[in-house]
Amino acid sequence: MISGQGTIGLELLEQVPDIEAVVVPIGGGGLIAGIACALKETNPKIRVVGVEPEKLPSMLRAREAGAPVTIAAEATIADGIAVRRAGDITLPLVSRYVDEIVTVDDEEIASAILLLLEQEKTLAEGAGAAALAAVVQSKTNLRHRRTVVLVCGGNIDVSLLAKIIERGLVKDGRLLRVRVYLQDRPGALLSLTQILTRERANIVEIIHNRAYYGVSLGETVIDVTLETRGATHITAISHALREAGFRFERIQ
Repeated sequence: MISGQGTIGLELLEQVPDIEAVVVPIGGGGLIAGIACALKETNPKIRVVGVEPEKLPSMLRAREAGAPVTIAAEATIADGIAVRRAGDITLPLVSRYVDEIVTVDDEEIASAILLLLEQEKTLAEGAGAAALAAVVQSKTNLRHRRTVVLVCGGNIDVSLLAKIIERGLVKDGRLLRVRVYLQDRPGALLSLTQILTRERANIVEIIHNRAYYGVSLGETVIDVTLETRGATHITAISHALREAGFRFERIQ
């Protein structure tokens, strides 16, 4: 297994002869052990960085302890590298050839999945995007180094992918939900939607509520989910609602 996966290291040397660093996800350690061995035995100056889920850093703990240790089970979107115990054969190789091991959390991995999908048109599972997450989040200093990031595995659940996309849009400010307090009278909702139309905000969902959020008998609350163009567009929408006298709050 280690020898077979090590051929990736040889391919990297063929494709990028002047490689200076490589970032590789770590599960049981076979992949990074083979790649690191191939690279370091050819050019010891190449920096090899491993990446593990923050919730299951089994190889990192094993390096610290000097022997494999079993850690508690945890749920992570990087289930392909969710390994509770480092391999007995891989640990000595990782200790010898890998320069650094860093960790990334699920939010960082999710952001990397979305980044790959949007910019590279590449679908990666959690484990496959972990290495990119470490680079994007500057978990290791590889500035000014010719760096290869290994992206491997596209076996992601469609429901999880949908959640990642939606949460990513919210974080980027391209999906906005606002709670608007209106007078409970005919035409109030029309006035609100006209403002949103003028601001070119696309309405995704409207929830109309008269009984919750502490509204008086003459009021109603509208939760509106909008597609926007980002933070600047949200600022413009907020300004327009204030100018029109609407009381509202952003729902995070």
